[in-house]
Amino acid sequence: MTGLSARAVVFDGPKQLKLARLELSDPGPDDVVVETEYSGVSTGTERLLWSGDMPPFPGLSYPLVPGYETVGRVVRSDCDPALVGRRVFAPGARCYKDVSGLFGGAASRIVTSAKRVRPLPESVAASDGASHDFAEEATLLALAATARHAIANETPPDLIIGHGALGRLLARITIGLGHPPPNVWETNPDRADADGYAVLEPDFDGRQDYKAIYDVSGDSRILDELISRLAPGGEIVLAGFYSQPLSFAFPPAFVREARFRVAAEWTDADLAATIDLVEAGALDLDGLITHRMAAGDVDAAYRTAFEDPSCLKMILDWRRDS
Repeated sequence: MTGLSARAVVFDGPKQLKLARLELSDPGPDDVVVETEYSGVSTGTERLLWSGDMPPFPGLSYPLVPGYETVGRVVRSDCDPALVGRRVFAPGARCYKDVSGLFGGAASRIVTSAKRVRPLPESVAASDGASHDFAEEATLLALAATARHAIANETPPDLIIGHGALGRLLARITIGLGHPPPNVWETNPDRADADGYAVLEPDFDGRQDYKAIYDVSGDSRILDELISRLAPGGEIVLAGFYSQPLSFAFPPAFVREARFRVAAEWTDADLAATIDLVEAGALDLDGLITHRMAAGDVDAAYRTAFEDPSCLKMILDWRRDS
């Protein structure tokens, strides 16, 4: 299989988006070729890449192919023939000859190391016990692994800031790991729905004794408010992505002896543990994907993902790419 190409989402620059056919690097002996079924649109990093607000980041240059939430089937694997035909999750790829692969997953076909793909179950059980196809929901695995990484071996959240997809996953994983249900702050009334935990407007929450506050809002101005809600010795976990510098008033943080932690990128162990939670029925990914579009409608898809507040998660259907 030589002379490979793919249709891919390309950011030529801030707010310059197109779908283009790109030449791919030839697969090496340790690579696999994956035909994409679905890819997710990130409203964190991809929004910043699209708007031009992404801070300096290793490998960042335009033009680039975004995306790190790819689900598809392996069609070539010289290093492990057993992978051929398997559905896998891939956290992006760097396989394009003429553009940067940051993060490189939003394409109809990718070439990547076999070590970077994770075989998936064909189906999982939903909350009602019925089995269903896992392909669409598997695009959420990177986001879920991000949430799991933030919590793993640390004090779980008793308050989460933001009820988008990541905030919901944090709440679900907290409960799935056997911890008490957290409270969640959300100011958008359209995102006030919840299952098994309370969603509150900040002004209607009088608590000032939270031990662990996990912020996924991306709001760099929020720290003073969060510090005022901490118990003595409490911790604020920065689990979102921030394009602006963060600052806070020192005296209130000093009085509370506040601690701050930055949750970094998820690891392979987090991804494996997240899949285990899903297969065990401890983590339900149902209801988080609110919008789906054919890959050919990328401009509308990305604008909806970034500008429509009702969109929790947008996925591109590459099976319908024309």
